[in-house]
Amino acid sequence: MKKSILICMIAAMFFACKSASSTASTDTTLSKKLDRPTQVALKGNWVLTNVTYPGSDYIKVNSFDLADSKCFIGSTWSFISNNNKGTMALTSPSCTGFSSPIVWSINNQGMFILKILDAGEKAKKVRDGYLLKVAGVTESSFQLIDNINVGGQVKDVVYQFQRAN
Repeated sequence: MKKSILICMIAAMFFACKSASSTASTDTTLSKKLDRPTQVALKGNWVLTNVTYPGSDYIKVNSFDLADSKCFIGSTWSFISNNNKGTMALTSPSCTGFSSPIVWSINNQGMFILKILDAGEKAKKVRDGYLLKVAGVTESSFQLIDNINVGGQVKDVVYQFQRAN
């Protein structure tokens, strides 16, 4: 952890930093009760259409410890609500391609819990995940909101999704 803090401090002038992924299983304040109606509303195929955050012209955000946030624009996401599985794929021609199975859920606190899995890996073996707030859920769109630390201030990164089908 000290190494990531040092890197974050050095990079604070040019990059937004976030601590390594959150571990949902060790957070005692995280509700384990699921918001089934919202999960069902997200069932299906989605395209991440935009990523916005204050200072986006000057700082870069490494989303989900995978790639620059702008590489997620155009990415495709599939959510299966009855088993909380799905897939995500980065498809931007200007970025390195990436595809992975995911496990996800939404708790009754409005938190989207995401685990990105390696091929063949079981979700219970993956201890790290990501917590994002779900907002603006409609039939055709929704947002996931992450928090980043920029120069000691917490800022929102908003991922905008549109239904693909």
